[in-house]
Amino acid sequence: MIRMIFLAVSVISVISAALVWGQITQDSTDRKADSEIRRLNAQEVDALLHNDTKALAILWSDDMVVTNPLNKLVTKQQVLGMVESGVLAFTSYDRQIEYIHVYGNAAIVAGSETVVWAGKFPLAGKTSHLRFTGVWTKQAGRWQQVARHANIIPE
Repeated sequence: MIRMIFLAVSVISVISAALVWGQITQDSTDRKADSEIRRLNAQEVDALLHNDTKALAILWSDDMVVTNPLNKLVTKQQVLGMVESGVLAFTSYDRQIEYIHVYGNAAIVAGSETVVWAGKFPLAGKTSHLRFTGVWTKQAGRWQQVARHANIIPE
């Protein structure tokens, strides 16, 4: 009887340890992904401020889609074209990430942005406050943004 109790306690202990270890490993993986996605978001803002289409092309998946603040659905190539032509430009861009949740090889990022539009954009010279949501996936060993939605917060 004592052997059975000892065996049961041992099995429960091993299972508990495995579950805790799995959680620790998952938490560590999620923290690493969280940190990487925050770094990539900072690179994206920097690339937008400097009209760096080469950096943006790396950060964005080829099939990325954006619902932009003008309520238009645009592709990666269209956004890159707007940056290259000077239609989409910024003199100031502050992004505050308020939420990141990692789901294995996918992550959701949400927060707020304060931008000062520049270039040939219809709102050039004006400051806008936005809410955004970005979807990132890990493809071929690296994170890329696959979808983004941003809307201007009404005054």
